[in-house]
Amino acid sequence: MKTPYKNIYNVLKLNRFIVLVTVIGAVLTGMTSVFMVVKLHKELVNNAFVVNTEGSVIPLKLVNQQENLEVEAMAHLELFHTYFYDIDASNYEKNLEKSLWLGNSSVDALYRQKKADGVYNRLLQYSLVQKVLSVESKLKLQTEPYTFETLTVFEVNRGTITDTYELVTTGNLIHVDRNFPKNTHGLLITNFFENSLRKIEIP
Repeated sequence: MKTPYKNIYNVLKLNRFIVLVTVIGAVLTGMTSVFMVVKLHKELVNNAFVVNTEGSVIPLKLVNQQENLEVEAMAHLELFHTYFYDIDASNYEKNLEKSLWLGNSSVDALYRQKKADGVYNRLLQYSLVQKVLSVESKLKLQTEPYTFETLTVFEVNRGTITDTYELVTTGNLIHVDRNFPKNTHGLLITNFFENSLRKIEIP
């Protein structure tokens, strides 16, 4: 008895149907996987997780970074100006090194200029103490890079004489990766410039 042959066209149609079902299934699976990964990534970015005493994972909702931007920017500027201008013979190297982590090459260029002008040599020679009294900043946070203008009031103690100065600085802030403990706010000062310096009288 002869084995009946199947119609070649029916076989091809069946094979094509199987291939189409397999491809569609693979595409749907891939799209679902991508969607789940994106969703999981968003959840991980906006949440932190802790483990309680019973071993259960508890999600902690993080505050939107944009809400804290102004606070972090103000803190970053205050920290930088304190490190850069609150110096004396014993701490100026350490403070200036810390300040350079908070700004880009424009800060380094200003530091090198001051060094070339003998500012730090006079600090050592005359045992000067430069102390920051206040740091007040104005920010524009609409678009990045964010612009700032900072008014720093500091005094220079020359032993029996103490002079007070008012310094206005300007520049921009950009986001960078946080670096603990050197740059905890994840911001970097760019285009830093000392606009004006004047001596003031404190009653």
